[in-house]
Amino acid sequence: MTMTALSINLNKVALIRNSREGNYPDVVEHAKVCIANGADGITVHPRPDQRHIRPDDVRRLAALVKPLESVEFNIEGNPFAPAVGSYPGFIELVEETNPDQCTLVPDGDDQLTSDHGFDLHSSGEQLKPIIEHLHSLGMRVSLFMDPDLEQIKLAKQVGADRIELYTGPYAAAWSSDNLASIFQDHFAAAELATQLGMGVNAGHDLNLDNLAKFASIPSLLEVSIGHAFTVDSLAMGMPKAVQAYKALLSE
Repeated sequence: MTMTALSINLNKVALIRNSREGNYPDVVEHAKVCIANGADGITVHPRPDQRHIRPDDVRRLAALVKPLESVEFNIEGNPFAPAVGSYPGFIELVEETNPDQCTLVPDGDDQLTSDHGFDLHSSGEQLKPIIEHLHSLGMRVSLFMDPDLEQIKLAKQVGADRIELYTGPYAAAWSSDNLASIFQDHFAAAELATQLGMGVNAGHDLNLDNLAKFASIPSLLEVSIGHAFTVDSLAMGMPKAVQAYKALLSE
């Protein structure tokens, strides 16, 4: 069985930096720390409001990560996000920086964070040519999805290579009576995606407490972890935080 890859989301490092003038903490320098301590990937989510990751961060991280054969660069965001000020538009930024993986997420400007997967009944036809375009540039495309079996089937139909299961409800249910059924929903969704020939990623509010159970899903290829990782880095230092997550995924 392949070990689940750990992609570190650096949005919150950028959020801290943006609370002051200048470039401290430097997102790229922290990416180097993550990579040196075993991270398999770096994830960023550049939004039009630029409240955390900015376009220049994406360009600098692409320059760092793209030459590394063992580390993947994943850019996630709303494929319909337009150009605003110095933000060139999501697809335009992806075209320019050509990540290994592009994760499409249905988040709006009014959302604090991503909190639901795509409804492909309403957006599938719009997404299909975008996915084809990204494929033509040589990148893998993942869609941010709820564990809804009908929607997973539609993800395959619109051409997604992978799905990223939105694990917010799973994390929220931790230690509650609902956990078993919510975990089973994600397990079934991952199983179906695999049967349909898609890879399975996951992310949102996964942490050192709840990750091991979720990573028991046999087909899970990658987890993206940012918020909890940043909090853990404050407590234990970033190198040890990366190592702790890697150790969990290798068990």
